[in-house]
Amino acid sequence: MKQKINLSQSFVTLGILIGLLIVFLIEVFLGGSENINVLMKMGAMNNYAVVAGHQWWRLFAAQFLHIGVMHLVSNAIIIYYMGQYMEPIMGHVRFLVTYLLAGIGGNLFSLAFSSDRGLSAGASTALFGLFGAMVAIGLRNLHNPMISFLGRQALVLALINLALDIFVPGIDIWGHIGGLITGFLLAIILGDRVMRTYNPKWRVLAGAVLIVYIVWTVRTGMVISF
Repeated sequence: MKQKINLSQSFVTLGILIGLLIVFLIEVFLGGSENINVLMKMGAMNNYAVVAGHQWWRLFAAQFLHIGVMHLVSNAIIIYYMGQYMEPIMGHVRFLVTYLLAGIGGNLFSLAFSSDRGLSAGASTALFGLFGAMVAIGLRNLHNPMISFLGRQALVLALINLALDIFVPGIDIWGHIGGLITGFLLAIILGDRVMRTYNPKWRVLAGAVLIVYIVWTVRTGMVISF
């Protein structure tokens, strides 16, 4: 049975973009989006603050902050593009949960592999989670030419961006990789509106891998940050 995807049903994506803009305006109001004190106050990722200061909430908060207007604009454009077709495919709740948790998962990977005590922020961890989720959905819906194509396109976009990360200083490539992994696993666990869910065995395996991933990144991050 054919199922139609309504591309107009992406109000969660719009809500995310409005939220990012509001947070950015608050940054500007408090002293500037590139002001270190403002970024620290509002929850930018800093490994030492997370571990030594027990400020684990930064893993969540950092995905809403941006350093400079071009940082916001570049992320917002791709989030809008991805959300236009991913939200109708996944469903509003699955899409939002995947976006938010992938952002945290990306920051966990950054915590585990980034040994410096600098600041990082941005929605790109969550954005790479959308890439990963779309890849998993594409694999699950290989019979559907459009969705499988979108999955391949998401993989290509992710690989291109990761390749560019290598040559651009100051980019948190570990956070991007972590977001990609987390989004992929979450899409297997949560399923989508077209084929619903993966085989239960795959869902259990993905859930187990995600739990191991969380425990491992937290433990590794606690050691590296000291």
